[in-house]
Amino acid sequence: MKTNPLKDGVLTANSAGLGTVTHEMVRARAAELAVINGRSAHEVSKSDWEQAKRELTGDSDSDPNEAVLEAAPETQRWDPVHGSTGHKVPVAPSEDEDEEGRSDNERLVDEGIAGAEHDQRRQVPLD
Repeated sequence: MKTNPLKDGVLTANSAGLGTVTHEMVRARAAELAVINGRSAHEVSKSDWEQAKRELTGDSDSDPNEAVLEAAPETQRWDPVHGSTGHKVPVAPSEDEDEEGRSDNERLVDEGIAGAEHDQRRQVPLD
């Protein structure tokens, strides 16, 4: 779908045009963003300015550097050792597992079941 290039940077409210984006509009939106982010309206950061400008001019919300990374195929995004395919790392046993791979909770449940069975056997009347 083609967009009208004449409408780039034009704001509307209830379909009524507000005109092109001014420096004052960007400053006001950047101050709002600073307050939203927990700072004073007088403590506007560079990222607030950039986000305000992107919002008001209709640019994409994503960071330009991030957009370049997203455009690259996933297999080419990051390769620490060029040509390395990597290898599977052996799974280390968890600190709370015993030699059989049972966790503390599993051992406690097994001990509880064994104790309950023992108590039931002791309660059976002898003939």
